[in-house]
Amino acid sequence: MSASHPERKLILIIDDEPEIRNLVQRYLGREGFDVIGVGNGADMQDVLNRQLPDLVIMDIRLPGDDGVSLTRQLRSTSRIPIIMLTSKKEVVDRVTGLASGADDYLTKPFDLRELLARVQALLRRTEEGRTARTAHHGVLCFSGWELDISQRKLRGADERTIPLSTAEFDLLRVLAENPNTVLNRDFLLRATRGRSTMPFDRTIDVRIGHLRRHLSSDQGDGRELIRTVRGAGYMLEGKVRYQSGAD
Repeated sequence: MSASHPERKLILIIDDEPEIRNLVQRYLGREGFDVIGVGNGADMQDVLNRQLPDLVIMDIRLPGDDGVSLTRQLRSTSRIPIIMLTSKKEVVDRVTGLASGADDYLTKPFDLRELLARVQALLRRTEEGRTARTAHHGVLCFSGWELDISQRKLRGADERTIPLSTAEFDLLRVLAENPNTVLNRDFLLRATRGRSTMPFDRTIDVRIGHLRRHLSSDQGDGRELIRTVRGAGYMLEGKVRYQSGAD
């Protein structure tokens, strides 16, 4: 599997029909996306263990765990936008898909141009929502810490400023913007440095270690705040509150 281009969005499609997977991969690839196609939940998890896609296209009818079960699994740890593919025009399929956590749905057979439009719209809404939450100002508050977005500073409960490098600040911001969500190394490196990991690249691990030391104080252990999920990545645990610059 080749590494993703740093500026291209990564799409994961889970569909047990090879012809549909291949068709979607070729079409979205020509439209500027990196696309990975798999046919079942086990292969989906293998991909997620290595890298976090920007969007998932999920068939509702799959061998083994169906699309509804897999969507619920994804939603338990991630906010990745999901488009559900349904093979029937029954309302129950669409309702079940959306209730499980899917963001949008498309009924088979579908027009590739409509799929592209829905992918672009969902990615745009996701990005706009993320930008609206933090924009270039405001403060992310968690476990007694304040991460000031506009001033790019980390403050403790005693108002003491903790010095962070640019890379450390960017990494902590991504973790705080996605609390209680497992983020793998490839996603974290692409989100903070605009590139994918290379074999034996331990950059993220080193920076996580630095952040844990910064976050260790009388308030708690940084290793408890930033948890390692073996084989998957890292997660900032706890409630994160966004405070706007006007508050």
